[in-house]
Amino acid sequence: MSKKVSTSVSKKASNRSSQPTTTAWRYYVVLAIVALIYAGLLARSAYIQIIEPDMLKKQGDMRSLRTAANTVQRGSIVDRNGDELAISVPVETVWADPKIIMDNNALTMTEHWQALADVLGKDVNKLTTRVIRNPRKRFVYLERKISPAMANYIRELKIPGIHLRKESKRFYPTGEISAHVVGFTNVDDKGIEGVERVYDQLLTGKGGAKRFRKDAKGRKIEILSVKEAQAAQDITLTIDQRIQAIAYKELKGAVQAFKATSGSVVVADIHTGEILAMTNSPSYNPNNRRNTAIHRFRNRAITDIYEPGSTMKPLTALTALEFGSAKVNTVIDTSPGWMRLGGRRVNDPINRGKLSIEDILVTSSNMGTTKLALSVPKNFLLDKFFDAGFADSTGTDLIGESSGMMHDRQRWSKFELATLSWGYGLAITPMQLARFYATLANGGIKRELSIIKGDKKAGERVFSKKNSLAITQMLETVVDHHVQKAKVDGYRVGGKTGTSFKAVAGGYGNDYVGLFAGVAPISDPKVVVVVVINDPGGDLYHGGEVAAPVFSRVMQGALRVLNVAPDSSAKLASNSELRVSKSTQKIAKQEANDV
Repeated sequence: MSKKVSTSVSKKASNRSSQPTTTAWRYYVVLAIVALIYAGLLARSAYIQIIEPDMLKKQGDMRSLRTAANTVQRGSIVDRNGDELAISVPVETVWADPKIIMDNNALTMTEHWQALADVLGKDVNKLTTRVIRNPRKRFVYLERKISPAMANYIRELKIPGIHLRKESKRFYPTGEISAHVVGFTNVDDKGIEGVERVYDQLLTGKGGAKRFRKDAKGRKIEILSVKEAQAAQDITLTIDQRIQAIAYKELKGAVQAFKATSGSVVVADIHTGEILAMTNSPSYNPNNRRNTAIHRFRNRAITDIYEPGSTMKPLTALTALEFGSAKVNTVIDTSPGWMRLGGRRVNDPINRGKLSIEDILVTSSNMGTTKLALSVPKNFLLDKFFDAGFADSTGTDLIGESSGMMHDRQRWSKFELATLSWGYGLAITPMQLARFYATLANGGIKRELSIIKGDKKAGERVFSKKNSLAITQMLETVVDHHVQKAKVDGYRVGGKTGTSFKAVAGGYGNDYVGLFAGVAPISDPKVVVVVVINDPGGDLYHGGEVAAPVFSRVMQGALRVLNVAPDSSAKLASNSELRVSKSTQKIAKQEANDV
């Protein structure tokens, strides 16, 4: 009995020892789970590093890579003597970090925000709304390019999330005097008008940048790349600011005195084609363009075109001399003072009888000019007008320059050729007119005009030297006998007036354009001045009445500033009084400041 019991007990113990324990089973489960975890991590690691590593690289770079920009200040614009016309001055920009503001509950600093709004000239509610509108945004402009004094005040407010960034702002010392030439930039310092726009790339330069990696404490641990900055270039203009100031002052006064819509003056060097002055009225202040009418930004000297009227008669006379149908001493019979061409009437105010070419220019005879024009072949006449550059830009490369309007068609009636000969049927800019008179006075060589100092351009002969200078000499008689208001004390001056009706739809209206174009000194021409007074509103509207006086004063100022010796025999005894001294140049600069 006892043997049976012991045998069954031993069998039960043997069965228990052959089955796994609970502890062993759990061990294997945990081991399997750990193995699966490691396998999952290994698979994930392989997936990230081999199949799709870019995402983590990007995340890492966002935390460790930084780029430090090195901005370049915009270049200056100066006149031919180095006087500054456009410079960059240091300013600061106010910006906000809405996330920092909201995290620090900075909007509860109501007095500080009111002070910020007051100094920026803004409504405090609108200011805070810009922050609340995008609470997780990291950058919002509050005000661009404020003065250093305002920046210091804002810095003292110590509003969390309100920051300042250094920038530069364009400043124009000469203001409205040179506004149309220099132009201006927008808030991002990009040129959008005038020289600022044409040479924006040179003036801007290229900023540099340093790319580096930092550690968790913000220390630089690796410099990855360095891009060197390219310095901006300064631009030197051909403009002489002393002459520019004189021209603007005289033009502005004339436009106001004659109640004109607008006016332009161009002054250029006859032998180099350099523009010494180019101004328009009305102008604008480039330092404060708020509420300025957009039409004031237009550089009328190169954009607006006018029928030049009698200022074209010297070209017609020159054409006849060039073809050989007339000589300097040729006499033209203009009797009976009128003629009909294709049913249209051409006439002078009175019967002037027999006139020399010089008399035709002095009396501004339409009859005489018409007969000279009809004495040459049509194509020859038209070619000379094209040779003068009345269908081309003048070479300044300024934005918006018009090439004028000169028809290139096969059929021209005799009446149309007649009107063309005395300045109707074409439209040109004041700049184109200045280039023609420079071509005439330098002996027939046409040069492109330049606005950048040192940008000397080659010329081409379009008229013979002999005939060009002969017409130039005749223009002196025009001034002496017919346009007394254009005279300049101490200098021999030549020029021609022009008065034209303004074209309207279907014909001509009752508005006028008064012009005067002339050169001096006649003994050795150096300077050309063109004056245009558009739509004078008073009783005086002829070129000799509204434009010639402006020409006289501008030419006198230019010759004195350039220290050109007098050449009038009646005034040679007073040479020492007329030459420019240092004190005279100071007066010219003072006039610039007064304007």
